[in-house]
Amino acid sequence: MKRSIVFALVAGLVLVSMPASAQLSVLKPISLGVAGGGSLPMADLKDGTETGYNGTVALAIKLPMIPVGLRFDGALNHFGAKVGDSKLNIISGTANLTYNLPSIGVSPYVIGGAGMYSSVVSASGLPSSARANDFGWNAGAGIALPLTVFKAFVEARYNSVSVDGGKLEFMPLTFGIMF
Repeated sequence: MKRSIVFALVAGLVLVSMPASAQLSVLKPISLGVAGGGSLPMADLKDGTETGYNGTVALAIKLPMIPVGLRFDGALNHFGAKVGDSKLNIISGTANLTYNLPSIGVSPYVIGGAGMYSSVVSASGLPSSARANDFGWNAGAGIALPLTVFKAFVEARYNSVSVDGGKLEFMPLTFGIMF
């Protein structure tokens, strides 16, 4: 009985002395997040499209004291044509590994993974849109900013999608929050 009381007191003191963001990660190894920002077309994609925008939803699994985590992302990247009114939407579902780099204060990390990318080209006046589902991968880096109630992050990721006759390459620059 005495041992249990001492253990509970020590655990309570450790939790109270930890920063709020660390306490949340101990209590919540699973986080949900939303993010958005700009998408930069790269390589051949930048010849025909303008800078676009992106939106992402994320599910992160991160165990305390382990630098490697797992994150599942669903994203929409939208690009408009430089000429004409056609649009390119790239919808993706990816599984990614994250690795937290050692630091003090902010938390830099690297992220990378692979998944399915669905590319949809549409234009007004056309009866239907062209759709293709292809495999792709991504790699990048970010900085997590631990705040009191949630974590904010800033991230850049290179994406490469293998399509018939080439690749779609783009880089979303996102700002997000994890709950």
